[in-house]
Amino acid sequence: MASKAERALSFGAIAEDYDRLRPTPPTEALGWLVPDGCGVAVDVAAGTGLFTRALVKLEHVDHVIAVEPDDRMRAVLAERSPEVEVLAGTGEAIPLPDASVDALFVASAWHWLDESRAIPEIARVLRDGGRLGVLWSSRDRELEWVRELDLRPGEQRPIDALEDQHRRRREIAADGDGRFDNIERRSFPFTRRMALDDVVEMVATYSRVITATPEDRAAILDRARSLLTDQYGDVEEVDFPMRTWCWRGDRIARG
Repeated sequence: MASKAERALSFGAIAEDYDRLRPTPPTEALGWLVPDGCGVAVDVAAGTGLFTRALVKLEHVDHVIAVEPDDRMRAVLAERSPEVEVLAGTGEAIPLPDASVDALFVASAWHWLDESRAIPEIARVLRDGGRLGVLWSSRDRELEWVRELDLRPGEQRPIDALEDQHRRRREIAADGDGRFDNIERRSFPFTRRMALDDVVEMVATYSRVITATPEDRAAILDRARSLLTDQYGDVEEVDFPMRTWCWRGDRIARG
């Protein structure tokens, strides 16, 4: 079984597919997360820039910086977002000055960070009152059949354990380790029109599938296709259920 570090850096191997197949959050989630009058917004662990490009489109965001550790993901990001300042770095070591950022976001990557180091580092670069937004945009795991899409044939995933895992992710280290206030959480369900084949390929962009053996990967994807066919029938396109889970908090003023 691959380690957490290996899984965290596995996405570069499928960077193009990741960029093509993974979802971006709905407009409602962006409106809830991104504050008005946002001069400088930073996307940390930006990957190929899916959320970065969503930030660029917002009229009330003046300047967008993307920080990404993986060279392969960062190359796709820079190619597809030439207007964005792209930097090598991590959530634990952000290459920006103190109190220089109005808002910082971590999209579908918080669970890969070392919270004990990332939270103080994020608090360092945010100005007083600056916004931290953490979000996950993914298939809607609140639906049982959707949760099962990346399982091997015969594999069981304890539902309680899965719910606890995602609940812990959204807690953001006991509400930001005392460095943030005005903390709120919301989730935004939405559907995405996709070719059924693309849904299967999207399942292949998750780390447990990327790092699986070729035999296990093929079995997982065959099973995913069967589940989708059972759900939708013999069709080419589906309205696939997605959800964006969000956490937001504002940087407490420095003493």
